[in-house]
Amino acid sequence: MVLKIFFPQCCNKADSGLLVGRWIPGQNSAVVLAVIHYPFIPGQVKQYIHQMRGQSGVDLTVLGSWSMPKEGQEGMESFLRDLSTIFPQGQWLQLSREMGKIGFRCHVLTRDPNGKLIQQEKELKEDGGGEKGGTKRGGGEKKGEENKVEGEEGGGEKDKVIFIHYEQRKVMLSQLHPIDNGVPDPQTESQLPQVFGTVCQSEPLFFLDKYDDGPVKMTHWQSEGREGSIIVELMKQASTPVCLLTTWMLTLWTSLCSSRILNMRPMRFISSKLSTCVQLSYRTEHLQTVCSPTRATAHNHFMRKANIFVSFFVDVSLGLLLVSWMYRENRIGKLANTLVPAADYVAKELEELLQWLMGAPAGLKMNRALDQVLGRFFLYHIHLWISYIHLMSPFVEMILWYVGLSACLGLTFALSLLSDITALLTFHIYCFYVYGARLYCMTVYGLSSLWRLFRGKKWNVLRQRVDSCSYDLDQLFIGTLLFTILLFLLPTTALYYLVFTLLRLVVVMFQGVLHLSVDFINSFPLFAMGLRLFRSYRLAEGVKFRVLCEEPGTPLHLMMDINPLKVSSVVQTYRTPTYSCYPKDSWLALCKKLFLGELIYPWRHKTTKID
Repeated sequence: MVLKIFFPQCCNKADSGLLVGRWIPGQNSAVVLAVIHYPFIPGQVKQYIHQMRGQSGVDLTVLGSWSMPKEGQEGMESFLRDLSTIFPQGQWLQLSREMGKIGFRCHVLTRDPNGKLIQQEKELKEDGGGEKGGTKRGGGEKKGEENKVEGEEGGGEKDKVIFIHYEQRKVMLSQLHPIDNGVPDPQTESQLPQVFGTVCQSEPLFFLDKYDDGPVKMTHWQSEGREGSIIVELMKQASTPVCLLTTWMLTLWTSLCSSRILNMRPMRFISSKLSTCVQLSYRTEHLQTVCSPTRATAHNHFMRKANIFVSFFVDVSLGLLLVSWMYRENRIGKLANTLVPAADYVAKELEELLQWLMGAPAGLKMNRALDQVLGRFFLYHIHLWISYIHLMSPFVEMILWYVGLSACLGLTFALSLLSDITALLTFHIYCFYVYGARLYCMTVYGLSSLWRLFRGKKWNVLRQRVDSCSYDLDQLFIGTLLFTILLFLLPTTALYYLVFTLLRLVVVMFQGVLHLSVDFINSFPLFAMGLRLFRSYRLAEGVKFRVLCEEPGTPLHLMMDINPLKVSSVVQTYRTPTYSCYPKDSWLALCKKLFLGELIYPWRHKTTKID
């Protein structure tokens, strides 16, 4: 058996006293958490450990003794050894340093069935000078020379001991994640979470150190200086009333949004299609999560709150920068003066495009009657749109001025509003696309239905399949006539559909870029990524071991370092789920919709095929 002792580096120079920690159940391992300094009263030590055991939920106990040589304390080692009768344990670790040396010795006292202590002596001398190569990863293979010593009760080969040194502060603050790749050692995988959990749950033990006035003085990671900030404490005190006020305002807002008037079907339909309304509801849910009075106990809940808060803070900061840029040097007025001429230019280009389609585009011979009807129909819509733009031109600057203020709610809100404004300004292009797509779709489905008529088949609506059917002569004659008409009209309808589909795709791509930007700001885990970049030990994927000392006659001394989580795993694990205004289709489904003339991102999904 190998006895593994996890020893904190901060206790290497601690004064003589008792080792406080925990024996890991099912493993021949011990985790040292702190050193209680001499002098102390054993009854007060027992009472303090019992109190800490109740607060932390960890089975804390006295593992043994630690002896640091000092003048006037020559008999300290034997005194600490005798304390094993006051703190009865199955195994008693007795660590001591040698005078003038960096290394220390270890004796393990075990109890026989009669309760008598039997000493198994293990000379463990640590040489702290220099590091020897090699990095052991993943849960780690540890190699060392077996320590052969002779005990008091006889000679023979004894069990070897491995000291694993760890940085207590990093282990306590880190969160161990499961390893996705590789095949780790099951025994090590079951042991490491217990070690990390023991150090993390023992946080109440670290509130008292050797500088406090009290009967018990200890050495642990906080003995070198406590982390604290007056500004942080003031912010914690001020966050409570701010969260209560924000929660009250959000309650009023949600009650207003859930009113009967706003839940009517037309209002609910319009709000579900506007990116601004979707983003507003999304941020409302985020603020409710952040300002919730419930304390985040689980790690995932805490990281979700932190990521949402940092994302909201960055979003509002970018929005304020955008507002300061827009309202400087009268950029709003310049934009308003540019908007109407730009709309006129787009309308002029569309008129020239329609005139080109009404002629002989690219030398193609079109059906002149249908070509003229469609061209004049679309030209009439363009004239209506230009009249509407010129009617609204006196109010454009005022509208843009108030729209610009919406960026104070965040950059994502401004981008969502820009997407909705783009949809309104290009509504005529959307109408052209819908008209052309519906006409083309009717032509394609009509031709496919008539083609089945020639083959003596029909579409069974009830069974959703193609069945055989017998047609008489009149039905075949009318079907042939309609098939011929639709076939010769197909090039004209297909050309108009192709042109306006390309225009629609340009608008959709621009709106898609805006939606991707909004989703990126909403979902990207900024807080988790900041931890990964600046405090990588907080998100641990595993551990790696460095050999500190490996000499003949001495045990193996390892340094346990934290292996940080990969950047891709951080994004995948802590990414916040988002909503989208449009359904997400695959490229194959999108190409199929374009070929059949179905609407891109339709308001209504087609579920059944109708002939």
